[in-house]
Amino acid sequence: MELTCEQVSKTFRRKKAVDHVSFSIRQGVHALLGANGSGKTTLIRMLAGLLPPSEGSICFDQISIAKQYDTYCASLGYMPQHFGFYPNYTVEEFLSYMGLLKRMPKTLLQQRIDELCIQLNLSAQRKQKMKHLSGGTLRRVGIAQALLTKPSLLLLDEPTAGLDPKERIVFRNLIASLAGECTILLSTHIVSDIESIADDVLVMKEGCIFAHDTCETLLKSMQGKVWEVSFPVQEANRKSQNHIIVKTHQQDHQIYMRILADHQPYPHAHPVLPDLDDYYLYHFNEGSD
Repeated sequence: MELTCEQVSKTFRRKKAVDHVSFSIRQGVHALLGANGSGKTTLIRMLAGLLPPSEGSICFDQISIAKQYDTYCASLGYMPQHFGFYPNYTVEEFLSYMGLLKRMPKTLLQQRIDELCIQLNLSAQRKQKMKHLSGGTLRRVGIAQALLTKPSLLLLDEPTAGLDPKERIVFRNLIASLAGECTILLSTHIVSDIESIADDVLVMKEGCIFAHDTCETLLKSMQGKVWEVSFPVQEANRKSQNHIIVKTHQQDHQIYMRILADHQPYPHAHPVLPDLDDYYLYHFNEGSD
């Protein structure tokens, strides 16, 4: 199964939210990384068939999704950043409702709900009302509804937004466990969500994909740009204003800084191995697009 975008753009009035995006992905976990406002959600909504592109084409297995809409939707699982639900429905009632909307036979639907409640650790909550669930549990229910039809393509838009660190780890492990079943595109601005599970990363800024590669290759581009240096406490604040500071920590009377710079920022600064946080801050330091 292959999802392909060819020169896809989306314009709202005079603003181009997505600008001539092209890529192709197959089975595995693929990350769409970018700051808030970079065009990720607009792109995901087009891939889900909810928005038509202003230009370009989106194909699934070499056929335009517009020409095979019903077949494509049957192959698609989609979890938006904010999904609607009836708060007084139980988890089981919500999943049953979503399955009926997807035209699943009742006997198959009930069997699938049983499977997903076990797989996503929802058995204890299946009779609870949606309005009483924690953020992490709601996210698992969101994944469950997206997986009801055993999709070959899974689109996840900011799936860990609002989750605490422990819930994020659980969610990452869940996504990793699904990698062998389908093609997953995970949109996020949180680096830790993808560093350990993504086969590759599409980096989006100002509506454009400016990089598409493995984490390892992206980090190679940061070699010689990440430095560590220390200053006495009384000098540190003045020095920190001159560069992008990733993090600092104090030891005794020294402030240790992790700095991003194209060249050695200070004579006593030494290079350190980059990570994906460094890459993200280097390219998105100016804030949201």
